[in-house]
Amino acid sequence: MQKTIESKKITTYQLAVTGLMTALTCILGPMSLALPFTPVPISLTNFVVFLSVWLLGWRLGTVSYLIYLLLGLAGLPVFSGFTGGAGKLLGPTGGYLIGFIFLAVLMGIVFEKSESRLVRLAGMILGMIVAYLFGTAWLAYQSKIGLFAALGSAVIPFIPGDLVKMVIVLLIGPAIEARLKRAGLLS
Repeated sequence: MQKTIESKKITTYQLAVTGLMTALTCILGPMSLALPFTPVPISLTNFVVFLSVWLLGWRLGTVSYLIYLLLGLAGLPVFSGFTGGAGKLLGPTGGYLIGFIFLAVLMGIVFEKSESRLVRLAGMILGMIVAYLFGTAWLAYQSKIGLFAALGSAVIPFIPGDLVKMVIVLLIGPAIEARLKRAGLLS
């Protein structure tokens, strides 16, 4: 007995929205605010990842973010502070950029399981915790500081802002999704 594998084809509209979300990440990601006590800036990158996964699901949301990373790796100034190149990924904040891949996958899987806003908030928090773990471990290693010092300078001060970003996505995500569906850009 031969099993058939059903493949999902990406529509032109999905491709367009994926490209749009990549472009939005490239526009908002570099806009950052440097803080005097940490090498980690306040950035809107995770906000766009939250929104991308809400609109596209985990697969295309992750693809959108991976394209953004590849553009930055190629040297385009799409990372925080309008920087790019391998040095940014290998530098102290590179672990957070890599951690956002896992953020997209984990929260997207949770999103597929439930449309409840509370469950989706939990998915964003879970994904962000994993991104924090990657980023904090890499920052501690790169900066030769202790794990608790890295948490104190690069995670704890960011938690309130990241929670605000999550709440904003919970509020605007459904409205944007509904409009994109009415326009025929999402199925």
